[in-house]
Amino acid sequence: MVPGHEITGIVTAVGSHVSIYSVGDQVGVGCLVDSCRMCEYCLSGEEQFCKKGVVYTYNALDYEGNPTYGGYSSQIVVDEEYVVRIPDTIGLDVAAPLLCAGISTYSPLKHWNASSGMI
Repeated sequence: MVPGHEITGIVTAVGSHVSIYSVGDQVGVGCLVDSCRMCEYCLSGEEQFCKKGVVYTYNALDYEGNPTYGGYSSQIVVDEEYVVRIPDTIGLDVAAPLLCAGISTYSPLKHWNASSGMI
């Protein structure tokens, strides 16, 4: 396992219950790949505190006990709720840093309604 969580790629397969993405879509994955989505934290958008235990992109076990190997593995399984679409006009190499450093900066600014002149 080699850590890596700024994952971008092309969807190669989807499960029978997937409705948002299709094979061939350009997508990205942050540091989470699953959570219970039923506990108070998941329901309030704080999945990182999931009571059942959040499943991280790397060095974690999914809910079936399978290890997650990170962004340098040849493939990764992610619940569609933890995937973001990357427009075809943006290169995967350009989009990858947005999934860590970019969101780490954007998320608190959005949460606290920061605007021009507040920073």
